[in-house]
Amino acid sequence: MTPQNSQAHPTRWVRLTALLLLVSLAACGGGGSADGPTAGADAPSPAPAPAPAPGASPAPSMPGALSPTYTGEGTFYGATGEGNCTFDASPDNLMVAAMNGPDYAGSAVCGQFVAVTGPKGAVTVRITDQCPECKSGDLDLSESAFARIADPVAGRVPIRWHVVPGDVTGPVSYRYKEGSSRWWVAIQVRNHRLPITGLEIKPSGSADWIAVTRTDYNYFVHPSAIATGPLQVRITALGGATLIDTLPEPSDGVVVAGAGQFP
Repeated sequence: MTPQNSQAHPTRWVRLTALLLLVSLAACGGGGSADGPTAGADAPSPAPAPAPAPGASPAPSMPGALSPTYTGEGTFYGATGEGNCTFDASPDNLMVAAMNGPDYAGSAVCGQFVAVTGPKGAVTVRITDQCPECKSGDLDLSESAFARIADPVAGRVPIRWHVVPGDVTGPVSYRYKEGSSRWWVAIQVRNHRLPITGLEIKPSGSADWIAVTRTDYNYFVHPSAIATGPLQVRITALGGATLIDTLPEPSDGVVVAGAGQFP
């Protein structure tokens, strides 16, 4: 072996050892700080945020809104103002809509006003019916209301909507359902500016308010006998505002005007 060869071998070993060390450090993620990979390192990209699904957004997005903003699809049908909410037909005002089944909430949305925006424009409608086959976030509008937000030829369009105070005139009113008497009382609230969340009665001679259950056909029904004579009614709106009115003794199909309206 020549002297040149005897001197070259140690140098190769040093270089080989250094190379192996660099490969080992790279495999173990060496070269980064304790807080994570260095800039430009081949780190995993964060997962993209999921696309918003139909339903409620986290918070109201419009001034004056009483609810979050919902998204879904808008359709139309031959609405008359009647429907599952058991309101009378309203041929002079067909700015009405049917709420999808999941958001109908056992008639809790009946009578509330909804501002709807579609591809062509916006409209405010009153909820008078239910659309059982519609998905959460969907609305089935009257033909004339749909024409305000989209071309009817489209048939089905993306929409967004939220609950708003209604543009009503006069006081709230109450309707005793057919068959109502002191033995079985069913009361519907009408012409309310804000969504109704509860109804209580205080029969003649009673010192306590009685909470009354709301049915899916939008009447508050007290199935037990009450005292003869007038009764007080206290209604609560979304947000907690209340109104108290005195109604005559329950009787078949009578409509009674209240004394005030929600602010």
